[in-house]
Amino acid sequence: MPEKTIAIYSPGDMGSGVGKVLGENGFDVITSLVGRSSRTKDLAASAKIRDVGSIDNMVKEADLILCIMVPSYATAAAELVAESMRSTGETTYYADCNAISPDRTRTIGEIISSAGGKYIDGGIIGGSPNRGEAPRFYVSGPNASAMSDLDGKGIAVRDMGGEIGHGSGIKMCYAALTKGTSTLQIALLSAAEAMGLSDQLRAEFESSQPNALKQMDTSISRLPPNAHRWIGEMEEISDAFEQVGVSPFFHKGAADIYRLLSQTPFASETPETVDRNRPTSTTIKAVVELLDTCVATGD
Repeated sequence: MPEKTIAIYSPGDMGSGVGKVLGENGFDVITSLVGRSSRTKDLAASAKIRDVGSIDNMVKEADLILCIMVPSYATAAAELVAESMRSTGETTYYADCNAISPDRTRTIGEIISSAGGKYIDGGIIGGSPNRGEAPRFYVSGPNASAMSDLDGKGIAVRDMGGEIGHGSGIKMCYAALTKGTSTLQIALLSAAEAMGLSDQLRAEFESSQPNALKQMDTSISRLPPNAHRWIGEMEEISDAFEQVGVSPFFHKGAADIYRLLSQTPFASETPETVDRNRPTSTTIKAVVELLDTCVATGD
């Protein structure tokens, strides 16, 4: 069989990890690094992802494009690819794998389909292969079977059937628990710190909620570098819930917590440089300092 060319658009933390394992499993992996940061370029180089230059070149060469980026960029990215499809006359499979609501994935699907492309709705659950994980790609829509060749090649592909929106929908519900729970933990720990009750609350958790305390101690200080990405993800979850009649306010509040984390000094770290040994209490104190400033300024 001829070598299949997979485009990663864009090779950040997750994208570079996915591209790396696909390349190791025999795929020709490409990207377009036009306008990308030096960090993204370094990640692509480390993963041995081939830069083909322009979006047009990427569209011409790719048998399948995996769009993996910040949710707020998803629509604009699809519009660029659709424009390229029209200008080059080339059409290909395009899988939006971002954390977006079912309504937005349907809109993006229309953008790609109107240019002649073949759209796949997708959602990624799990961590980057850069950290040894094998993420699950939940895909749906009439073209979802085009992802089947990637299954077991460093990632898992789970076909949700022919309805666009199911791949994105399961991601929304899953992240509502995982990333949403983290913001609840940060909120309650910040409230306890502001009340002067951190030591007492920790002692109670050690006695009655040891597993929850362990999870907080191992995860919270790793969140600030990704907080800017997850603001939009929480907003997408909020929209998705509201579309089916569930309260959107849980995850509007979660977006506010990630917005605070993105303003802490630790947000300048990256997933590669994050201090994994920083005590949770240090992160919480930074959040409370921001809250104090907001109260003092009336923001």
